[in-house]
Amino acid sequence: MTALASVASRPDVSHAEMANAIRFLAIDAVEQAKSGHPGMPMGMADVATVLFSDFLKFDPTDPAWPDRDRFVLSAGHGSMLLYALLYLTGYESMTLDQLKAFRQWGSKTPGHPEYGHTPGVETTTGPLGQGIATAVGMALAERLMNARFGDDLVDHYTYVIAGDGCLMEGISHEAISLAGHLRLNRLIVLFDDNRISIDGATSLSCSDDQVARFKASGWNVSSIDGHDPQAIAAAIRQAKASDRPSLIACRTVIGFGAPNRQGSEKVHGAPLGAEEVGKTRAALGWPYPAFEVPDTVLAEWREIGARGREARRAWIERSRHACNGERSPFHDALNRKLPCAYTEAMATLTARFASERPKLATRQASQQVIDVIAQALPNLLGGSADLTHSNLTLAKTQVPVRPETLDGSYIHYGIREHGMAAAMNGIALHGGFIPYGGTFLSFADYSRPALRLAALMGIRVIHVMTHDSIGLGEDGPTHQPVEHLAALRAIPNLLVFRPADAIETAEAWDRALKAETSPSILCLSRQALPTIRDGSKDNQVALGAYVLVEPDFARDVTLIATGSEVAIALEAAKLLAEEGIKAAVVSAPCFDLFRQQPSDYRAKVLGDAPRVGVEAAVEGDWARWLGEDGEFVGMTGFGASAPADVLYREFGITPAAVAAAAKRVSRRSN
Repeated sequence: MTALASVASRPDVSHAEMANAIRFLAIDAVEQAKSGHPGMPMGMADVATVLFSDFLKFDPTDPAWPDRDRFVLSAGHGSMLLYALLYLTGYESMTLDQLKAFRQWGSKTPGHPEYGHTPGVETTTGPLGQGIATAVGMALAERLMNARFGDDLVDHYTYVIAGDGCLMEGISHEAISLAGHLRLNRLIVLFDDNRISIDGATSLSCSDDQVARFKASGWNVSSIDGHDPQAIAAAIRQAKASDRPSLIACRTVIGFGAPNRQGSEKVHGAPLGAEEVGKTRAALGWPYPAFEVPDTVLAEWREIGARGREARRAWIERSRHACNGERSPFHDALNRKLPCAYTEAMATLTARFASERPKLATRQASQQVIDVIAQALPNLLGGSADLTHSNLTLAKTQVPVRPETLDGSYIHYGIREHGMAAAMNGIALHGGFIPYGGTFLSFADYSRPALRLAALMGIRVIHVMTHDSIGLGEDGPTHQPVEHLAALRAIPNLLVFRPADAIETAEAWDRALKAETSPSILCLSRQALPTIRDGSKDNQVALGAYVLVEPDFARDVTLIATGSEVAIALEAAKLLAEEGIKAAVVSAPCFDLFRQQPSDYRAKVLGDAPRVGVEAAVEGDWARWLGEDGEFVGMTGFGASAPADVLYREFGITPAAVAAAAKRVSRRSN
């Protein structure tokens, strides 16, 4: 979409009036809410006005149009900048009443932008640095889709407004490094260089030369006056012509126009106050009451919003007239449903696992799953944070993505776990791919902020996290996750799978791929595990927990285990049987899904007998499933460096220890 004439050149409405409409909507909303961040919207109004009026390709009547430009407000605390723009350009759900309800219950204008809650918001932002890192994934998805389907179907940019805080956060380093390496030239970051943070001037804590930093990472960079519309437009035009991602450092004044607050941290995160609001109206020549935008100014903004309709209609026509051989794969890529070829491939693999009954590490079983589904799912996009040959995440048919090979399907993310997790979010949000990425489970801590946002947004991303317990052995406690399962299970809407064998691994993959509104983590073993069941039933992992062994008569005890410890529970049940104690064994690969099952099903699985839980991790919320008389066999501290079998013995996670616990709880219940 070509840039149109600058707003500043229109005789009827000036650039200043257009920008001031944004400023005062933000000021008035924050003032009415008695809460919010007016400074950034006031400072970046000029940049946003030029971007939306002259460059951004969008259509408010179809916020999900696949070939729209993406706009990410990484500095999400300045949410009123975005909400004002959505209202001004004519998004149906963003009414004046919604602006007046800023930060109030049930409004479309929460304190920070939320994907899925407010049409026009591309990603949830607020935790600083997440927006720019997520945008890297969006820009990468655009380039990969473009390489597959061409300019007629995929030809858009990703624009980001980021602040000092976004660039101070460590994730920004991972993100800009990856983007520079991959030469994501459709990514343009507009840096709100106002040099103010909550504590005061950024010089209190930071002396970085951000322009030099981005340049060192292979970006195209420029510095401009962020209040000069001609300079802003020229810089964006130059960035769009670059073969690299671009940073435009926009020198701005935070709280621009507020006589006693601008340029100060006082305008960052608090209302201006009635007196200062009045003085700001006088200083900027805006005599209108709160929330009033002159008809001429609003009409100009609405015209800008309507302009994208023609571009969208032209794109729809191009997609309709594309040859069948090109059109079908494109629409298949955008379709979130899994094709029949996938269902057949997964069924064949599960049957093979059931027939061969392999003894495999679940990470090895996962590799076999990936090999099969990568052929059935052309839009599967894999990767690893420099652990490809440990995570076993690369399929035989996948080609690595490189700057010169953007039609690949596997990303070497480098040692950037947090950046990888955020980029995967961006890929999923963009559409066209199902992203998965690998690392060690102990490094989930590096990814956690992005994992949390994926769960909050309800998007399908799949994390393959191997080396899931003390069973990894000699690498020792720094790499042995003990608290991670409990910590991850505490995140709402995050599916945490810990499969016990090859069949459960295939079923976990299947459930994760079908979870269109939840991210998933597959926690996989390094050590080999026996096949514990056949594949004759429907997906049992989808139930969260199920009875693996049921004694012929009433249970004396129920043993509940996950992952590698299911085999230990089965051996313990045999020991108990020798003493006449009837033990049921329950495999619980995903407590999150088990919690969602009907209460009668949960009661049937758990039974009335006393329970013992077995997991090579800390107890966490196991007590919920074990009851008052239950007992947990697992870890109470960190691991150690030794072979896996030695660790299990020394930490007391053995069939004999489980059997002993079962006898104790049985005695207590009698």
